[in-house]
Amino acid sequence: MSNKLAMPGEKHQTEKRPGHWLLAQIGKTVLRPGGLELTNKMLTQLSINTSDDVIEFAPGVGLTAQITLAKRPKTYTAVEQNEQAAKIVRSYLNGNNQTCHVNSAQDTALDSEIASVVYCEAMLTMQSSARKKQIIKEAYRLLKTNGRFGIHEMCITPNDIDSNKQREIQKALTETIQHPAKPLTLNEWKLLIQECGFEIEYEAMAPMHLLEPSRLLQDEGLNGFLKIIKNLILKPDIRKRVLKMKSVFREHSHNLAAITLVVKKKEQACPYLITKN
Repeated sequence: MSNKLAMPGEKHQTEKRPGHWLLAQIGKTVLRPGGLELTNKMLTQLSINTSDDVIEFAPGVGLTAQITLAKRPKTYTAVEQNEQAAKIVRSYLNGNNQTCHVNSAQDTALDSEIASVVYCEAMLTMQSSARKKQIIKEAYRLLKTNGRFGIHEMCITPNDIDSNKQREIQKALTETIQHPAKPLTLNEWKLLIQECGFEIEYEAMAPMHLLEPSRLLQDEGLNGFLKIIKNLILKPDIRKRVLKMKSVFREHSHNLAAITLVVKKKEQACPYLITKN
């Protein structure tokens, strides 16, 4: 990835910049709630190989995409809504079988049943209930029969959490990351996926330790960790935002986790999806 490419959101004032792009600006490459470990679990279960046609929704700075591309899939298609992020994605694509479209995940404008694997990470959490379902339906439409769909998202625990508490956490997350955040419980995520015609084949959870030192070291390595610390020292306005995010994550740590689900498109037609729309 070219260092000359600006990160999305850099033109926004620091206090209003979406949290994930703020973290990317200071050198954080792993922006997923369960870290690289949970991403790798998802990819292992997706079993991507040279015969797969892969679609990734919202690849962001593209770390997972690069892991996927190393598996040499038959085709790789990224769907990225942010034009600047799409430029970053294109900087590491190579060949006619690797493309990036600027479009929304809920309406990709791609043909139906073209993929054997679709996945997305840390983006469904940021959508409304209606938009979550639209995106999952779009994944269903794009997949061939028995195709695999993987998600890696933030999760609320426990399953029987008081609804007012869940809304309180969602509000606190939204305010601190300056982007809508509506994580669901494990049961809610599973029900939503199943309602759209998928069979759940694998699930795993991890602590939501995105900004904890141990996770930073694990995900970014020593050099990456030191780069982030240096940038936080040199950029006090960003440091203030990051420390606030970390404080909110810690405050609600007993009710926050990360989830990955890998599911299969059922053989019968999805009752919720007669046409593309």
